[in-house]
Amino acid sequence: MASVISVFGANASLPGSADYEAARDLGRRLAKLGMVVQTGGYGGIMEAASRGAHEAGGHVIGVTCALFEKVLGLRANRWVHEEIKQPTLRARVVYLVEHCDGIIVMPGGIGTLSELALAWSFMQVGEIPPKPFIAVGGQWQRTLAAFVDANYIAARDLELLTLTRNPAEAVRVLQQQLVQVSLTK
Repeated sequence: MASVISVFGANASLPGSADYEAARDLGRRLAKLGMVVQTGGYGGIMEAASRGAHEAGGHVIGVTCALFEKVLGLRANRWVHEEIKQPTLRARVVYLVEHCDGIIVMPGGIGTLSELALAWSFMQVGEIPPKPFIAVGGQWQRTLAAFVDANYIAARDLELLTLTRNPAEAVRVLQQQLVQVSLTK
């Protein structure tokens, strides 16, 4: 069975922007390895990762939100093959965090930060088992450098999250961590 990788990132990134193209590259790389790309299903980074996976012949799951569709008029991007609609944002984010074999966090805003924090917290307290959890790019390196304080975050909790520079490095790390997880099962 193919590994399902949740990809988080901004809705605002536009086609042609560096972040959009990086996410498209990520989706393509994941699909070429036979992995399923799972996103929040809408635009920006989510669309880019979906598009890259689709263009490489991969399967794309979009976990969407009925509330967003009702209030904001959002619809799943055209690259989604399988839509899983959740009633609320909370249910959507929990689904994306829980129903995957690994998580890759691309640049984003408040929603992406909340997804990163929820996944990290769930792993920290054992609500979900540790899984590959990777943040890509300078935004996360700067954010976490400002946030991390040894008085509040233990070294073992820092080890749950891996920071990488780009999609190629993220995919290499993901492959290594998926092998490690499968060996411990």
